[in-house]
Amino acid sequence: MSSASTGTQPSKALAVEPEPGRRKLSTAKAIQEAISQRMTRDESVFVMGEDVGPYGGIFSSTTGLIDQFGPDRVIDTPISETAFIGLGIGAAVEGMRPVVELMFADFFGVCMDQIYNHMAKIHFESGGNVTVPMVLMTATGGGYSDGAQHSQCLWGTFAHLPGMKVVVPSNPYDAKGLMAAAIESDDPVVFMFHKGIMGLGWMAKNKRSIGAVPEEEYIVPIGKAKVAREGTDVTIVTLSLSVQHSLDVAEKLEAEGISVEVIDLRSLVPLDRDAIVRSVTKTGRLIVVDEDYQSFGLSGEIIAVVAEHDPTLLKSVSRVCVPDVPIPYARELEYAVLPTPARIEAAVREAVAR
Repeated sequence: MSSASTGTQPSKALAVEPEPGRRKLSTAKAIQEAISQRMTRDESVFVMGEDVGPYGGIFSSTTGLIDQFGPDRVIDTPISETAFIGLGIGAAVEGMRPVVELMFADFFGVCMDQIYNHMAKIHFESGGNVTVPMVLMTATGGGYSDGAQHSQCLWGTFAHLPGMKVVVPSNPYDAKGLMAAAIESDDPVVFMFHKGIMGLGWMAKNKRSIGAVPEEEYIVPIGKAKVAREGTDVTIVTLSLSVQHSLDVAEKLEAEGISVEVIDLRSLVPLDRDAIVRSVTKTGRLIVVDEDYQSFGLSGEIIAVVAEHDPTLLKSVSRVCVPDVPIPYARELEYAVLPTPARIEAAVREAVAR
């Protein structure tokens, strides 16, 4: 398909991911930069959602964009998710490349018909003749006493429904490259960022939420996991903020001679099954860390990937997930259900003891 037919200019993406360099950005700034660079070279890209304009997005995902591109391309919408997501779908079908922000992933319930019955299915239902090159960007995750309706991850729900790519970065470098890839994709992409990785001054943040990011445009390929840390004793497969927690645990346990390999999935759809199998083949022990609900979700899928490949690989397997309860508001109760570093460390110790 030519660039003219898709409404994009030829890609300036580098063939190989560049070295991060020394220039540092927060994840929020990296996302902003990716969107800005794509908007600069492609007039079909625009941003839409609640408070994405002068306010800059509730988690600073669009800060400064309205000053660069004006209100015609950075559009504040009324509080009607069904309406503005439907508008984004229509624009995508007609050749635009919208980046539409759903403020919290929890709000998908009021607009799921637009997301799953339209955004995800139009390409299939048209026999491949109509594309929907749209990015649905949304905030996920708990840890901030936001309560049961503002703290869920739900990436397993979106991944379960065919027709959409699902991207979940864990750090600034990947966030910029994955957002660029999402905007360039002719398929609809759900881009899910955890509040805890954004590097916002008013929220608790991990040290890796600010990191090296190249100034030039680049692509991080959707569907390719990353070995965030090499190890030999146990594999942790995870994503988003839990990558950062797992790296903290791995660094701590290294002093005791426990070698932890951390696999950052980076995307759920497509899922890099080969990377999971390669790591577990080496270590023989698997821990899946997931801030989504435990049952019927990602953790079971990851374990099934290994078991279906070769069940004899697994000397030990466990899950560190959110139990099947709504996310509590009270801080003590909330942290009791989240996959905290303490829970991850306990799982690693149990695994290597077997």
